[in-house]
Amino acid sequence: MNRKLNLNEEASRCLLCTDAPCSKACPSGDPSRAIRAVRFADAASARQWVKDCSDTELALAEQACIHYDRPIRIREMVAQLPPCDDMELPSLAIDFCGIKCENPFFLASSAVCTDYDMVARAFDMGWAGVFFKTICLQDINEVSPRFDAVSKHGHGDFYGFRNMEQLSEHPAAVDFEILSRLKKNYPTKVVVASIMGQTETDWIELAKMAEAAGVDAIELNFSCPQMRLTGMGSDVGQNPELVLFYTTYVKKSVSIPVIPKMTPNITHISHPALMSMFAGADAISAINTIKSVTLSSGGAVSNKQTVSGYSGRAIKPIAQRYILELTQSPFINDKVQFSGIGGIETWQDALEYIMLGCRNVQVCTSVMQYGYRIIDDLVLGMQHYMATHGVTSLDQLVGAELPNFVTPDQLDRQTMVYPMIDRDACIGCGRCYTSCMDGGHQAIDFDPSTRRPSINGHKCVGCHLCRLVCPMGAIKQSKRIAKR
Repeated sequence: MNRKLNLNEEASRCLLCTDAPCSKACPSGDPSRAIRAVRFADAASARQWVKDCSDTELALAEQACIHYDRPIRIREMVAQLPPCDDMELPSLAIDFCGIKCENPFFLASSAVCTDYDMVARAFDMGWAGVFFKTICLQDINEVSPRFDAVSKHGHGDFYGFRNMEQLSEHPAAVDFEILSRLKKNYPTKVVVASIMGQTETDWIELAKMAEAAGVDAIELNFSCPQMRLTGMGSDVGQNPELVLFYTTYVKKSVSIPVIPKMTPNITHISHPALMSMFAGADAISAINTIKSVTLSSGGAVSNKQTVSGYSGRAIKPIAQRYILELTQSPFINDKVQFSGIGGIETWQDALEYIMLGCRNVQVCTSVMQYGYRIIDDLVLGMQHYMATHGVTSLDQLVGAELPNFVTPDQLDRQTMVYPMIDRDACIGCGRCYTSCMDGGHQAIDFDPSTRRPSINGHKCVGCHLCRLVCPMGAIKQSKRIAKR
């Protein structure tokens, strides 16, 4: 059988090298950039980076690949890339709290934005703004190691990330000088100061220092889950009364937008969010990291473990559930805007947050994993989506998915969708059969002589477990029909 290369699977094998040897071996193009576009869901723009490469050059690029196992099959990938298009790409400009943003992609307050040079480099690469690492008045003394990860294979590519890091280790005056310099040198970029106090006086002092530094807005960190000192971070975010008080103090102290950042470590995120709205908050950031435990020895500090924050693509569905709770709340008025955070790696992830009602997104863990360079495909991928769907402004997408969310009692229970096997794509592994027999409704038969699965329509309930476990994507959806 002549099997077609799986583009996404092959791209996921790429090590995403710095100064990639494959591209250095290909003078007429940039294969590593094309592979990265596929890796980050931007295959539509990938061919432009290799359109002038000869087969000989692509062969040399493969030979130069330093993959530990086998070279990336660059020539086969290029052969399957969609053709270049000449679509006019729309602007990604959008307003947030009255601030003009060139695109919706911001660095989240974290290790990815701790000094001037880091943020300046990110701005130069195309990021629209930064929520700078949280500034406080207390001494911050960090542990080592600070990070741990959860991955399938243990190396490089993790889906969950745990960090024990707290706030900026710089004196507050140093951080505000950095922010002032950033705003002066990058006037079209959005600079947001993230602050955290322990007392009313702290919050007011930090807010005034931020405004004096010339920042565009202030984020109130009510959500860090691993603070060494009590009465800070998620200790505040879990107490709606404190959220109300501290937001009020800050709003009365400054004239620029104020954006409280919510903790997910709470049953109803809308309660503290509602209090911040009553205090006059201009927008809400959500979410910060989720309290978690990992037990790897590599993440221990002098053989001791602790509870700390979990992030990465594993938390995206949880973060989006909290965003939905906020944007669907009948008590939070339309004047309050939202900034989405949690598990964003691709433009598709960002689009989901926007369609749930966010006007920008904040990115952290994927930058720590892959670098600022992911902004290229965040921007291009979003632009291609908009151009393809006839969308001329991001405003048209904000909240577009909200009308489709209903309560469980409102879901259609009178129809079903049968799965459908694509015989050309099926390789006969039998994964669908095993999963359906042991975890589904025993509705798939498997002929070991032909290695062909078949769906038993009398038993199938349309749960689609088979579609989700198929490693080849060979199981599709058929038309929705009335239940028998």
